[in-house]
Amino acid sequence: MRHNYFSRNCEDRNNGFGRRQFIQTGLGALGGLGLTDMLKLQSAGAAGPGKKGNDTRCIFIWLDGGPSHYETFDPKPDAPSEIRGEFGTVPTTVPGVHFCDKFPHLAKTFDHFTVIRSIAHNQNNHGAGNHYLMTGRPTPVPVGCGAYVTFHPSIGSVVSENRQVPHGLPAYVSTPRMSRSGGPNFLGAQHAPFVISDNPNSDSFRVRDVTLPKEIEDGRAKSRVELRRSLDQMRRITDAAAEDPAVALDEYYASAFDLVTSTEAQNAFDITREKEETRDAYGRNDFGQRLLMARRLTEVGVPFVTVYYGGWDDHRKLFENYKKDKAERVDVGVSALIQDLADRGSLDNTMVVLLGEFGRTPKINKDAGRDHWSFAMSVIMAGAGIPGGQIVGATDVKGYYANENIYAPEDFAASLYTKMGIDHQTTLHDTSGRPVQLVNNGRLIKELFA
Repeated sequence: MRHNYFSRNCEDRNNGFGRRQFIQTGLGALGGLGLTDMLKLQSAGAAGPGKKGNDTRCIFIWLDGGPSHYETFDPKPDAPSEIRGEFGTVPTTVPGVHFCDKFPHLAKTFDHFTVIRSIAHNQNNHGAGNHYLMTGRPTPVPVGCGAYVTFHPSIGSVVSENRQVPHGLPAYVSTPRMSRSGGPNFLGAQHAPFVISDNPNSDSFRVRDVTLPKEIEDGRAKSRVELRRSLDQMRRITDAAAEDPAVALDEYYASAFDLVTSTEAQNAFDITREKEETRDAYGRNDFGQRLLMARRLTEVGVPFVTVYYGGWDDHRKLFENYKKDKAERVDVGVSALIQDLADRGSLDNTMVVLLGEFGRTPKINKDAGRDHWSFAMSVIMAGAGIPGGQIVGATDVKGYYANENIYAPEDFAASLYTKMGIDHQTTLHDTSGRPVQLVNNGRLIKELFA
């Protein structure tokens, strides 16, 4: 049955959340955490004992708004022009497989990744669709397109709860912002992402809260008092210290000091250490350099990095928009990331995922755009043993519906968690102690484990 995912994905609407929790996103976690807030929460023991998971890392590339499956990785060249659109196709490294011709670089690196063309769901607006793909669960109550909600912990937050992180680094990073459903909900704000908002392509790029005070940088902090005074010069640490002026150089301050003075951590944030040709390969723009930053962070042990790229809600002038540099940035940057990871031997333990909340309508509208369409979408997945050069599932000849090997967001989440060594069948407990299933009835996308 073509639409059998409807009933499956709408089940369990009463899943243990109260009305108040529907409104709250988890201790102010909507905007993500600063370093100081994160370390303070972790030092209080909120991160919890008994971490699980393996050593797989994930770079989660979120194209906010819903990229068109037609104009990316599931073109329909034989469909009528009002469905086919303006663009042609480009052959990939696999005979018979074509992408939209706006993605020639990814076509050339297709031997390193899988495209799933058959993920489908029924949450056809931004708020609900974002939540579904960011958490692996549909919203328990209707939400609109503008909703910023996290009724269930995001995948990144669950990874944060389950993974130990070396060198005092954050377990979950998001750049340049947190997606609307990327928060931790009842897991607590210590599992919100550490947000790197500045543009790494800028000469003035800096990571907030991770800049060495002058006294520490040149070695003039000779005592614990001087060290504390120097750390307090960082605004957020000063604010935290003011809450308890009697606190000494406790675990919280030690963690901050470990991070800002760790050579490995500092090097990870310092993108200028990359060769110029490497930076050029990713694209000299904010998105490309954020992908490069994500690679650097995962290589030093950060398990989950979201790279957010908005502007994919193309109700109007879709083809004009794609002819600008939007599609090119993704094509160049993501292909460079996957190839770079492969060349460095890091693709074996680093997943790269590229998706949005849904696809776009088959028929081009009166404004030369496509509207929301959750019944078919394409997702790229690479690394961590995922086969390369593989197409999973299919849509019909006009791209209306996923009609072969249909998978739901629950299946996507279950597969991602499994790749990271996290049991997707585990039961969480909300702030009231009520059990909440991490993923409801998720089945593994078997082709990712071939």
